[in-house]
Amino acid sequence: MTPPATSPHGTPEAPLLTVHGEAEIDTEPEIARISVTITARGRDRRTTLDDLTRRNTTALDLVKSYADAVEHLTTGTITLTPELTPHGRGERVRSHHGRIHLTAELSDFTTLAELTTRLADLELTQVDGPWWSLRPDSPAPAQARRQAVHEALRRAREYADALGTTIAALVELADTGADHTHPGRAPFERGGRRTALAHPDEPAQPLDLEPPRLRVSAQVSAQFTMRPPQI
Repeated sequence: MTPPATSPHGTPEAPLLTVHGEAEIDTEPEIARISVTITARGRDRRTTLDDLTRRNTTALDLVKSYADAVEHLTTGTITLTPELTPHGRGERVRSHHGRIHLTAELSDFTTLAELTTRLADLELTQVDGPWWSLRPDSPAPAQARRQAVHEALRRAREYADALGTTIAALVELADTGADHTHPGRAPFERGGRRTALAHPDEPAQPLDLEPPRLRVSAQVSAQFTMRPPQI
């Protein structure tokens, strides 16, 4: 026999119970992403482009030398912009500005500290990050969702028990949101880490990077029918 349809508001024979379930878990990050900005400036367009190309090659070769730890390396926007003389007549170029953006993702955080320091020590190179995250197939979000469902079920049973009855069937389960909390970025630029006693030709000491714990949350809304309580 086909069971009778459930009213969206419940009935005395099948009271409707709506509960929410939430879960939060802390987990270690799995991926760190850094952004590298390489710049060049000069009066001559060709010289500026050559300087930009040379610095870009140096940065790429450095990142690629850590191939075992670097999972992704991509080149973003490339710009070469002329700057006109502000008060001159006509289109008189004062200088040229070049800029290239690179993005690298690493899974080895010990290597991350060393690579970040060496990149930040390059000429006219800025490093932003790291941004910490989980892999797309990380089990942590699924674990949080399961815990949120268990929490909703626990609450439903508690409410039903308070009425002296039990839940009968699940009517609806909705995912009302999940969030990954990421810490903010920290910029690193050439010269910012050295002390007054550091020799300019000495290699910079690796930065101390402490990966934060990421909080993964999940929220669900569930509707159950209950067996009629004796009130």
